[in-house]
Amino acid sequence: MKIFQYALGQKPFLIILTLINFFGTAYGYYWYRYQLADTPAHFYIFVPDSPTASLFFFIVLVGFLMHKNFPIIEALAIVTLFKYGIWAVIMNILVLMINGSLPWESYMLIASHFGMAIQGLLYAPYYRFKVWHLLLAAVWTFHNDVIDYVFGMMPRYSVIMDYINQVGYFTFWLSVISLLIAYYLVIDKRAKQLSLPKSR
Repeated sequence: MKIFQYALGQKPFLIILTLINFFGTAYGYYWYRYQLADTPAHFYIFVPDSPTASLFFFIVLVGFLMHKNFPIIEALAIVTLFKYGIWAVIMNILVLMINGSLPWESYMLIASHFGMAIQGLLYAPYYRFKVWHLLLAAVWTFHNDVIDYVFGMMPRYSVIMDYINQVGYFTFWLSVISLLIAYYLVIDKRAKQLSLPKSR
């Protein structure tokens, strides 16, 4: 495990992951082009949830390559990567259950979004955010939920619109879970490591 964690922090691996997230983010914004065309300008920033999450992580990775930490961006990255990664996986599985089939692109989305969720968690030992950074990330996360499900800016999945109330409720609790995971993996674990007695 320590060898794997060491490999994650090596420059060649960071460069590859940075490029993957750069192109993934660009494609994600392109994927939202039709919805953004119908979206009021003041809601633009809240519509492309997954690309914005991967953009946060792209910035984090650039920081690592520069030997810097951007704590608020790290908090936003781990929370939103997990939240929207898992959200997309579950929504596509829900569409599969309703329709009985999915186009191949949806299976690609399931795989890529699951990877998106996992990558944010793998780098938890490298993050340096504190409670107040996570609280700011919580404000962003819950505010985004309000924009999505009160103002109707959520990603468009035509089949699940019939279940929009249930999806909104699920998304709220997914936000809570994502924040708790971020707290446990970064803040709580670091506090426990600092409190361990030093070996003589």
